[in-house]
Amino acid sequence: MRKFFVLTLVLTGFLLAGNAIATDESATKEECVIKCHEAAALVNSKGLEEAIKQIGNPKGPFVWKDSYVFLMNMDGKMLAHPIQPELTKQPHLLLMTDPTDKALFVHFVNLARTVGHGWVEYMWPKPGKSTPSKKLTYIYRVPNQDVFVGAGVYVGGMVY
Repeated sequence: MRKFFVLTLVLTGFLLAGNAIATDESATKEECVIKCHEAAALVNSKGLEEAIKQIGNPKGPFVWKDSYVFLMNMDGKMLAHPIQPELTKQPHLLLMTDPTDKALFVHFVNLARTVGHGWVEYMWPKPGKSTPSKKLTYIYRVPNQDVFVGAGVYVGGMVY
């Protein structure tokens, strides 16, 4: 009986720990805001070139859990994207739409130009996936610059 009790405690501990780890795999909206402000501070303190290197690094400080920071200019050009660097090769992304025909990058630029920060909802694939999921992205215009950063959360968390 004692062995069964100890085994039950151990298994319960593993299950609880596993659930805690699983819930920690999804980025939070608060983390997105913090990371965007950190990335904006980097642009202003180290310059655009250094910020592009760090933000574009898939193993860098702006990639965490199931999220990442990207950097764009006000013309809709992606300057740094750690997960899909091929986006930086385009002259701009303003014509790109999500599966619901939402011109998400136009929304990003308009938000950065007008209010300077806020959230945009659209569909985008999770890192390593091809099927789009609902995503909320925080956009933050870098103070005194014509660039902005963004980071998002997938609604419903990460699916494995």
